[in-house]
Amino acid sequence: MLFKSGIANLVVSLLLVAFGIQTCSSQINRASFPKGFVFGTASSAFQYEGAVKADGRGPTVWDTFSHTFGKILDNSNADVAVDQYHRYPEDVQLMKDMGMDAYRFSIAWSRIFPNGTGQINQAGVDHYNKLIDALLAKGIEPYVTLYHWDLPQALDDKYKGWLDRQIINDFATYAETCFQKFGDRVKHWITFNEPHTFTIQGYDVGLQAPGRCSILLHLFCRAGNSATEPYIVAHNALLTHAKVADIYRKKYKAKQGGSLGIAFDVIWYESVSNSTEDAEATQRAQDFQLGWFLDPLMFGDYPSSMRNRVGSRLPRFTSSEAALLKGSLDFVGINHYTTFYAQRNATNLIGVVLNDSLADAGALTIRKSTEPPI
Repeated sequence: MLFKSGIANLVVSLLLVAFGIQTCSSQINRASFPKGFVFGTASSAFQYEGAVKADGRGPTVWDTFSHTFGKILDNSNADVAVDQYHRYPEDVQLMKDMGMDAYRFSIAWSRIFPNGTGQINQAGVDHYNKLIDALLAKGIEPYVTLYHWDLPQALDDKYKGWLDRQIINDFATYAETCFQKFGDRVKHWITFNEPHTFTIQGYDVGLQAPGRCSILLHLFCRAGNSATEPYIVAHNALLTHAKVADIYRKKYKAKQGGSLGIAFDVIWYESVSNSTEDAEATQRAQDFQLGWFLDPLMFGDYPSSMRNRVGSRLPRFTSSEAALLKGSLDFVGINHYTTFYAQRNATNLIGVVLNDSLADAGALTIRKSTEPPI
């Protein structure tokens, strides 16, 4: 896929060196990359589609959040966005003109099931069938994300969405419907985009939908518990991924020939010093960011540092759940934006003020600069 960040560019440079390719930017062109390298672009349904009331689409938590006064800095919303719902033929042609090999887009759950569950909305299915067919007609491979944060509002109203285990079954029904309707042409499935982001931003600090937190005794958010809800949400998202992966492998993978994975937002951390305390804090920061989600998928449980520091607030997997989680992906997607320095949080002042999962790691992170802070 298209690399967008500094560390990713470094990775590309290393790949080019490995293949014996000159890395001077003036000498690099499309032919410089190894055979099979995929160039693509990506979007999410809520950010691009618009048409929020068209053809039976149900409202999402992001519709509600973006229309709530004070939640969006410039008071904008995604009611129109770039109107890709109506203008996708033009967008697909633009991708073709740019020489893209792939397009990663998300399906809006509430276009398939306006209430999150129940009767299928055929108009929503028809739209994504047309989009997929348009991409393939131009030689562009579809990469489909099943969930890019736009939870159907009906499920948040009914049982608070990701805070209730009922969502595991409802999401599995939605995902299987997508496999049935689109899996004959879609060969690359991503269950979740950046679960860490919607867990923290939505249920810990309240800066994104559905805007839950308990920071400053609910002065910032109307409802939520920052000390417990992020761990519950992450736990249910992981179990949902595992169930969906199991369904795909048992019922669709052999026939459809596709693969299924998950995409993480990955921040890399470097210790601010050579001290043991800062090195351990750096590892904890990584554990609470990437390990929180990747470790269960690789090893069947959360990192030990999380178990030690979060205690009973961190849910536990049963032996059968752990077995289902372990190895439940064909690939790992990485969205990398930046790198931080990390050091031990000696005062824990942030923890006293926030009482949330960000403070549980016991690490302070500092934005990347040319030199570590003194």
